[in-house]
Amino acid sequence: MATTEMVDLAVEVSKQAYVPYSHFPIGAVLLTKDGEIYTGVNIENASFGLTNCGERTAIFKAVSEGARDFQELIIYGQTEKPISPCGACRQVMAEFFEPDLPVTLVSKDKSTVVMTVKELLPYSFTDLT
Repeated sequence: MATTEMVDLAVEVSKQAYVPYSHFPIGAVLLTKDGEIYTGVNIENASFGLTNCGERTAIFKAVSEGARDFQELIIYGQTEKPISPCGACRQVMAEFFEPDLPVTLVSKDKSTVVMTVKELLPYSFTDLT
C-alpha cells in the first residue's frame, strides 16, 4: 500500500475515534513488512490517564496478533501542522520499531513530515544491558 493510500486510510479511521472530551480525533495506520495493515484511533476515558492514543492502539493491536516486523507508521490529526506524537507513544515506538523506521506525521490538509523513530525520540529508554 502506498503512503498516500495509508494517509487516506488514517483520515478515514480517525472518524472512529472515541473523543467525547477533547473532540480531537487521531487516526493511525501501521504497515508490517509483510504488507499487513493495522489501524488505530484514540480512545478517551473520563479518567484522562486511561486514554489511549491512536498510534499506541495500532501498535498494540499488531503486537497482540504477533506482528513484530514493521515498515511504516502514519499518524493523522486535525492539526494545522503535521501532528506530533506524545512522549508515551514515542517510547512505545522505540520499544517495537527499528530506530530508522519512518513515521509520517499528517495534518488536516494532508501535508506531511517524515521522521524516523530515532529522530522522534533520541536517547530513548531502550536496552538495559
